[in-house]
Formats: sequence, structure tokens, C-alpha cells
Amino acid sequence: MNQTLQLFDIKGARALVTGGGSGLGHAMALTLRDAGAHVVIVGRSEKVLLGRSEGLVPIARDVAVRGAAADVVTECARLVGGLDILVNSHGMATRSKAEEFDHDTWQTTIEVNLVSVFDMCQAAGREFLRLGKGKIINVASMLSFSGGLHASAYAASKGGVAQLTKALANEWAGRGVNVNAIAPGYLETAMTEGLRADAVRNRQILERLPAGRWGKPADLAGALLFLSSRASDYVHGVILPVDGGWLAR
Repeated sequence: MNQTLQLFDIKGARALVTGGGSGLGHAMALTLRDAGAHVVIVGRSEKVLLGRSEGLVPIARDVAVRGAAADVVTECARLVGGLDILVNSHGMATRSKAEEFDHDTWQTTIEVNLVSVFDMCQAAGREFLRLGKGKIINVASMLSFSGGLHASAYAASKGGVAQLTKALANEWAGRGVNVNAIAPGYLETAMTEGLRADAVRNRQILERLPAGRWGKPADLAGALLFLSSRASDYVHGVILPVDGGWLAR
């Protein structure tokens, strides 16, 4: 392998992917596995345990429970011998008119999408700082940049993920830890099923997408491998859109 390709080589790296039991998280876990990493996936549901059959090592835990993040990082290190890469891809989407938003649902959205992401970053970050190296990749959103519609809690949480990513990069970049985020655009996932089924909204979205199509989870693979590898060693605090050109329109 030549020196340029070696920059993207993550063979043998130890990775932890939250939300890895389904959706984008599962797709990203498979990308890392196929690139040669040892991958632990975390999911709230016991269904995550089925991941073992695909060469992924599963942990069934709800990382939004206080204290769970540190336990998950410790368990990951025990299972695969350490930790080099953390991907925070867990989350929930909630929709409601702002004036009708249920307070408990709002609070849960913030806890799951933002507070527990900080908890995971903190737990992994402590280990990475001790080692003087490590990669953290958060999953932001198009609503990290815009307000969306009927998604005030989700937009607030994903805006927070983007700012958290930058804040942690400011503190940890000089100590060997890379903290960045991927901002997926409109992808074909269970979370967007309702939008794709709505003929009017589906048409409006496709009309604005320069790529002319909805993205697929596999479209995140290149950005993920870049941010997980030595190729991104001088990249800090970036919110990298993978959006088919949505933000450029």
C-alpha cells in the first residue's frame, strides 16, 4: 500500500458506534467493519444483539441513561482491547407545532440527541486524552444549519451537536483528539419515511436537491472513513455536510 492510501487505512482500529443497531448507525458500523476495524455497536433495544452475526460486537444499553456512557466505553475496551474511534449516531426525531409541543417530549429529545452525545464524548474523550489520540465523529443534521418545520426540539438538539463538536475541538485539538461531525442530508431511512410518502413534500425536496435524488446510508461511507483515519489528523471542529448539494442551493 502506498503512503497516500495508508492515510485512509483503519485496519485494526477499535471503533464504538452508538445507535448501531439500525439505520445510519448500522450502515456506518458496517462501513468501518468492512474497512478492517473491530467494531462495537450500542443499541437501546435487545435487537442490537443480532448484530453479532454480521461481525459486529453488540452492547445493549441506553446511552441516554446517566452513567451509561462511561460503562459503555469501559465495556467496549474490554471487548475489543481499547478504543480509537467513537461515532455518535444515536438519536430520535420528534415533530409537533411549537405551540403544542409537549414539554416532556421536548426534554427527552434534548436528553437523547444532545446531553447523551456529550456524555459519550466526555467518556471517550477522557480515554483519548490519556492516550494523546482518538477520533470522535458526531452525527449532526441539515437542521444544524436551518430551523426546519415543526421540529423545534430536534433542530435545537442538532444545532447543539454542531456547537458541541466545535467546542470540544477547541479544547482537545491540541491534545491529539479530533472531534468532527457529519451532517447527513435527506437520506432514505425509517426517519424520513413519512416525508418520502408525502407526494408534495417528496417533490419539493427533490426539486431542491442538486443531486436529483434522495441519499442512501452508504453515501456517508467516504466522509466517515476520512474522519476516522489519519487523513483527517489536521481536521478539527468541522461539520461536514453529505447532502447532495442541499446547502449549496
